Amino acid sequence: MRLRAPRLLRAIKRRLPTTLFGRSLLIIVLPIAVMQIAVTFFFFDSYWQTVNSHLTDGLAGEIAWVLQDYQDDPTPAGLKRLSDRAEQSLDLSIILQPQGHLPRKKPISILSIDRAMDRSLSQRLDAPFWFDTGRYPAYVDIRVQVKEGVLRIIAPRERAFAAQGYVFLFWLTLATVLLTAVAVLFIRNQVRAIERLAEAAEAFGKGAEVDFKPYGAKEVRQAAQAFLAMKARIQRYVDQRTALLASVSHDLRTPLTRLKLELALAEPGKRVEAMKRDLAEMEHMIDEYLAFARGEGGEALERTTLRPLLDEVGEGAARAGAQVRVVADQWLAAKVRPMALRRALSNLVANAAAHGEHVELAARATPAGGVEITVDDDGPGIPPDRFEEAFTPFGRLDDARNQNEKGVGLGLAIARDVARGHGGEVTLDRSPLGGLRAVVRLPG
Repeated sequence: MRLRAPRLLRAIKRRLPTTLFGRSLLIIVLPIAVMQIAVTFFFFDSYWQTVNSHLTDGLAGEIAWVLQDYQDDPTPAGLKRLSDRAEQSLDLSIILQPQGHLPRKKPISILSIDRAMDRSLSQRLDAPFWFDTGRYPAYVDIRVQVKEGVLRIIAPRERAFAAQGYVFLFWLTLATVLLTAVAVLFIRNQVRAIERLAEAAEAFGKGAEVDFKPYGAKEVRQAAQAFLAMKARIQRYVDQRTALLASVSHDLRTPLTRLKLELALAEPGKRVEAMKRDLAEMEHMIDEYLAFARGEGGEALERTTLRPLLDEVGEGAARAGAQVRVVADQWLAAKVRPMALRRALSNLVANAAAHGEHVELAARATPAGGVEITVDDDGPGIPPDRFEEAFTPFGRLDDARNQNEKGVGLGLAIARDVARGHGGEVTLDRSPLGGLRAVVRLPG
């Protein structure tokens, strides 16, 4: 018994709405539904039964009077006089069916009006009777056995049944629908403000321009204003870092350029060639550092056909001596920052070419509407338990893969930074070629 309760609670929790709109709607609609059920059951049902009971009691009393008056004077003249009086005063139609008999069975019904009618007639009449409340929409058919036959009495339905109860139910239902509709519109407006705040935060995280104005409830506006203040602080930090990097780039490249000129004018020799290689490596390292710090965040998103971009990346790696195969449909496109994505893929392909002889660059559309780009190589690969370690900036995995000596351990870090800037991700896996597979997933 103790185990069933937590399971039941977990089952209920799994079926509850997960969105704020759904939960808020449940908070509003559930109390209204419970209130309507309570009102209908406790008030309306009991009140309706009471009213119907009074009506049937009154009708049964009138029928008892009619029966008594007829028994006092069962002649045709007395019946006509009684019929005229009942029709004028009580709105009852009275017919004598000579030698008639009551139907054997009463109509089966679970309506409260039938129960009340049966109880009232049983209390007021000593003679056998039969009634039907469902054959005629506007009338009640009541028959009483007398010596001469069957006395049939047709009474208006409203004399035995409170028809206004359905009107009450109609207005109650209509009010519930209107109140629920107003609640849905109000909740939707409040939730929309939160959704727009989430969309603005996601767009800002991807580096897109954000034009957002706080609105909605007071708490939502406070959260939106806090987001805008945070956005402004982050933007100031990015601008200051960009300015600093531009200054560092200029200051470092100027002496490097002078050294390159000095070496170009120097007498050729082994020492001069070694110094040129050192300068080239230093320049490459500076480019890597700046690219990692800059993140290509200022580039705008645009719809780009991926096959030409992949071919360009593959050609660059092929010129460096790698055997690259590109597999992608000509029509495949995605909304990306072309320069940033090209740099990320170039890093992944260069990393694959540095550790394997064959590289395969492929792209395909995903069922969710995004794009998946894979880079495979036939190199030594990386142990699965060190996949995440490979993304650490400046990290090296020399014991797993013979890294290019010119690298500084930023290729995978830059690729992941670019992918996350698009709202995607980069992961590593075993390659069908036997080496490492880098998977770039971008949203649609």
